[in-house]
Amino acid sequence: MTKIPIYFMPGLAAGPKIFENLDLSKEHYELFYLEWKKPLAIEESITNYAMRMSEDINHKNPVLVGVSFGGIIVQEISKFIETRKVIIISSVKTKHELPTRFKISSMSKLYKLFPTKIVNNFESYAKFFLGKSLKKRADIYKKYLSVRGTKYLKWSIHNVLHWSQEKPLTDIIHIHGTEDHVFPYKNIKNPIKIEEGTHVMILTKAKKISQIIHESLT
Repeated sequence: MTKIPIYFMPGLAAGPKIFENLDLSKEHYELFYLEWKKPLAIEESITNYAMRMSEDINHKNPVLVGVSFGGIIVQEISKFIETRKVIIISSVKTKHELPTRFKISSMSKLYKLFPTKIVNNFESYAKFFLGKSLKKRADIYKKYLSVRGTKYLKWSIHNVLHWSQEKPLTDIIHIHGTEDHVFPYKNIKNPIKIEEGTHVMILTKAKKISQIIHESLT
């Protein structure tokens, strides 16, 4: 049996450990884990960044799975390579699914005022921009938020807030929790719903997410 290659992209500031609770058959799938690259500059476009990320994908027609900001990145990567399927988790398909506070932060450029807080205390910064739930779950997050650095964080926050995609990709699979306070469920169009799923449900609802991924590919 030819195994289906799946490439996983973690969320903002996270590493591959966030996928450790998924349970996907090694008989059916070959699993690969992408890691964040350093941006060439804070001004590097998300398009150019995604093109560089695509160079780490060594299979034809892979499945791309991305969580949160990683979901945005895999959508951008899919514009450079042929894919079997793109699956996003706790993410957004277009700029229109971003919450109002993101749009206000983007227009006011308020996010540029907090570079030191971003680097030294990302959990507290994230509470300001991404909702109180992130702070409340800090104990869960700390071992998973492993990617730091001023340039990377500034670049990431800027590109989350300024993502310009107008229309969703064709045939995209979107898995979203009803209790996601980072990207509120009320803003999300036609997702596969996970009841009581929060923004960190890749950790807490991994069994259900694994089942949905498998069913989407078979």
